[in-house]
Amino acid sequence: MEIAFRRYRIMSFVTGTTLLTLFVALLLHQVDLSLWKHLSIVVRIDGIAHGFVMYPLYMIASFQMVLKFRLPLALLLLMLIAGFLPGVAFYLEHRLRLKFYPQGLPPK
Repeated sequence: MEIAFRRYRIMSFVTGTTLLTLFVALLLHQVDLSLWKHLSIVVRIDGIAHGFVMYPLYMIASFQMVLKFRLPLALLLLMLIAGFLPGVAFYLEHRLRLKFYPQGLPPK
């Protein structure tokens, strides 16, 4: 079960980071349209990385964690939504870590 949580934690950080950088790049584009020439490549690469690679891997890690820990399906839905809202994946991972490992994760 610890391995499933570690996979979920890694994918939560990676997916959350790609989503946050994509959000910041698009926000900067809205603030200053001249930045789009410089940010368009970042948005393309980050968008593809998040949408086609990281989020599907995050979904698989979430499904695996729900099955291993026998969590309710409502939590699975919340985990999947967290992959779309910037910053929520970090918060949800933190709450789940406190719930399942209050003294911290044991060493490998």
